[in-house]
Amino acid sequence: MIKLDELQSSVGGLSIVLTGGGTAGHVLPNIALLPHLRKSFDRIYYIGSDGGVEKGIAEQAGLEYFSISTAKLRRSLSLSNLLTPFKVLGGISGAKKLLRRLRPSVVFSMGGFVAYPVVAAASKLGIPVVIHESDYSMGLANKMSAKHADAVCTTFEATAKVLSGKYPNKKVGHTGTPLRSEIFKGDASRIEALFAPRRGGGALLARSNLLVVGGSQGARRINEAVVGALPELLRGWNILHVVGKGKLVDVNSLLDGYKQVEYMENIADAYAWADVVVSRAGSGAMSELLVLNKRVVFIPMSTGRGDQLENAAEVKRLGKAEVLLEEELCGSSLLSVIERAQGRMQHADARWGDGSGAVVDTILSVVVSGKSGR
Repeated sequence: MIKLDELQSSVGGLSIVLTGGGTAGHVLPNIALLPHLRKSFDRIYYIGSDGGVEKGIAEQAGLEYFSISTAKLRRSLSLSNLLTPFKVLGGISGAKKLLRRLRPSVVFSMGGFVAYPVVAAASKLGIPVVIHESDYSMGLANKMSAKHADAVCTTFEATAKVLSGKYPNKKVGHTGTPLRSEIFKGDASRIEALFAPRRGGGALLARSNLLVVGGSQGARRINEAVVGALPELLRGWNILHVVGKGKLVDVNSLLDGYKQVEYMENIADAYAWADVVVSRAGSGAMSELLVLNKRVVFIPMSTGRGDQLENAAEVKRLGKAEVLLEEELCGSSLLSVIERAQGRMQHADARWGDGSGAVVDTILSVVVSGKSGR
């Protein structure tokens, strides 16, 4: 553990630039770090895109926010992609101007295409850089960023082992994902209140509780499978079904033991209430559910670069959860895998915890190395 008073007395007040965006999963871990960072850093800034989700989230958290031009990094060739290098170079130039002005002690990136120009600019200016890879394998932006980073943090233990071999001259460590403290403070009684008839939900019955959530945008195929299996599911479960905004499904909303909502403002309450959770396999939700030691069925998205498929395969290999592939998803397969999850013996696992402390220690260690000339 780094002694903060010794560090600050040797280098003066510390400041940090956070970056990461494109999706909330690249932003929320940064926000989770804030209570820990504020113990060590006098000034905390955020650099992202002008219209991305990160802007609203960072400003709501009280951070001073700066934007740069960005372009989504793609592996495929197309006419529109011909402009991407120029947009990225413009982002690097804009980030360099900001970093010269802000003069941070370190830059920390949670990844996404928004982050690469900031990381590249920091490296060119000699500012220490720490990046975090949340998924089992690196996405394109983090692969590019890793070349400029002094340290790499990972969610998965196996990822750290692979990257240690790939980057022998960098500090690589399995830290886990920074998690919001609120995730540990869920109140199941607030979910029980949703099932009161006066709130438009079927009354709770004396049976196990099932939470189904398809990610921030919902999941049509998961929703359809749940609705198709409702008669059988309701024989043994109270069901809270988070369908996604604009994706309400036409079923009898007064079915006893079934409640459908578009969005959960405080997902921690739903986690606290649930005996079994059906979820997508994004790294953020996965880390939250595993640190809470929940019985989980992960249904990874089959689109994109395959990161959710890899995440799910790894937790299945570790024996931490049940996995149902999307191409195998139907009412009967969903019923079967939920029953298997219900019968699982769950044990606490030190590999899955709040990574905030370990990430901040890594950041501070890089600041020390940078100030001592590395």
